[in-house]
Amino acid sequence: MRSTGGNGGDAQGADAALADLDAQLAASIADLELARHRVRQLQQWRDEGLPWRAIVPREERPLIVECVTRALDGLGAIGGRFRREEAVALHAEGESITGIGRLFGVSRQRVSAYLQEHDRIEAGAERADGDEPPNPAPGRALDRARRALGTSGRRPAE
Repeated sequence: MRSTGGNGGDAQGADAALADLDAQLAASIADLELARHRVRQLQQWRDEGLPWRAIVPREERPLIVECVTRALDGLGAIGGRFRREEAVALHAEGESITGIGRLFGVSRQRVSAYLQEHDRIEAGAERADGDEPPNPAPGRALDRARRALGTSGRRPAE
C-alpha cells in the first residue's frame, strides 16, 4: 500500500484533480460553444456565396481551430492528471495495480507508469521546496548509461 504524499494525502490529490477537471470541462465547453457559433457563421457566409478567400480574413480571433485546440489540449492535460491521481488514490486504498488496470481498461504497465509519474512529480515538488533530490533509481541510471553508449542491453534477435 502507498503512503500519503506531501499533497496532504492521495485522496486529496485526486479530489483536487477532479475539481480542476470540472473547471477545465466548463472552459472547454465554452470554447467549443464559441467554435460551434463560429462554424455556423462560416456556414452562413458560404450559403450566401462568399468564397473562402473572403471568409477567412473576416474570422474573428480566436479562430475555430484555436478554440478546438485549446479545449482538446486542456482536457488532455487535466484528464491525464485526473487519471494519474485517481490511480494513486485507488492504490493507496489497497487496490492492486492489476485491478486498477482492469477498472481503467489499460495494462498494469500503464498503471505502473501513472504511479511512477506521480512519484516523479511529487519528488520534483519536494525539490522545489528545498529538499534534497532523491537518489535516482539504479535501473534508470543503467538505462541512461546504455543510451549514452548506444546499446540496449538486450540480446540481438535470432
